[in-house]
Amino acid sequence: MEHIRTIAYETVMRACGFGTLAIFCVMVGLSFNARASFQAGGFLTMLMTLILIYKAWEAPNKNHRRTELWLYLPKEERPPEHYAQWAVATAMRETYLAFAGWTSLVAIVMWILALLFSLAGQ
Repeated sequence: MEHIRTIAYETVMRACGFGTLAIFCVMVGLSFNARASFQAGGFLTMLMTLILIYKAWEAPNKNHRRTELWLYLPKEERPPEHYAQWAVATAMRETYLAFAGWTSLVAIVMWILALLFSLAGQ
């Protein structure tokens, strides 16, 4: 089960990395106005949080054989069929919720920075 969690963590982290790169590009594009940049970053990061929560909600109903985790799991380490659905769904749900918690904290920090820049008059 620990190997499944490791792969789940890696796949979700990679997906969040691509999302973070996109958010960073938008923020750099708005860097001429710090308040707008952090507002956009906060909004897009909160959107990523909502997507992660939705993915966690749908994880128990998703066919485990159609997940990226299942493709990365070596055939000799795949659990038996009757156990696989529960193991993959549980690992993915826990991982999505963990990343949703972290991204929500990042979004809150960005909103606070946007507020501070707004109060500073920028």
